[in-house]
Amino acid sequence: MELIVATKNKKKLQEIKIILSGLNLKISSLADCAGKIRIVENGRTFRENAVKKAVKVAAATGKLSLGEDSGLCVDALKGAPGIYSSRFSGRNKSDTQNNIKLLKLLERVPQNKRKAHYVCAVALADKGGLLGVVEGKCFGRIDLVCKGTNGFGYDPLFIIPKHKKTFGQLSERIKHKMSHRYHALKKARKLLEKYIVKQLAS
Repeated sequence: MELIVATKNKKKLQEIKIILSGLNLKISSLADCAGKIRIVENGRTFRENAVKKAVKVAAATGKLSLGEDSGLCVDALKGAPGIYSSRFSGRNKSDTQNNIKLLKLLERVPQNKRKAHYVCAVALADKGGLLGVVEGKCFGRIDLVCKGTNGFGYDPLFIIPKHKKTFGQLSERIKHKMSHRYHALKKARKLLEKYIVKQLAS
């Protein structure tokens, strides 16, 4: 059985494959699909965007699809960048530019006021429509400078208090057991397991 992840982000796809490893699924992405599937991310929440991605891809391909939307919410910025995390410094901008903008906005904010959390929403759909949507979060704070080269997005700035290191400094093994994406996909995994069993029995 094939699962199409509604993304062209190679690093995000790899992370999802690692966390969902062990399931009897061939996991591919939009980059592997024939034809162009255009998805407009104009939802007001992570959940709305995740659902839109999953349902659109499932309808276009007729296959089991996973839509994921995630981002960083900073308390001192009233939840920004939020759903605009990937395009915080403008469309087609880089992770580095997004991080630079975030640091500039927080340059006068002391360390004890730099609390933040990552959010990840995951939706599953097949040709019949939406199967379910789940969410995961991970809490931390924003560092004063970028540290580490692992991960992507805001990982070099996102400190995990327990480890006193950023996701950029921590290994994939540690990150994949505590990240927002891990918590959401852990819930999604249960939905997938039930779906696979149901399909095999039909």
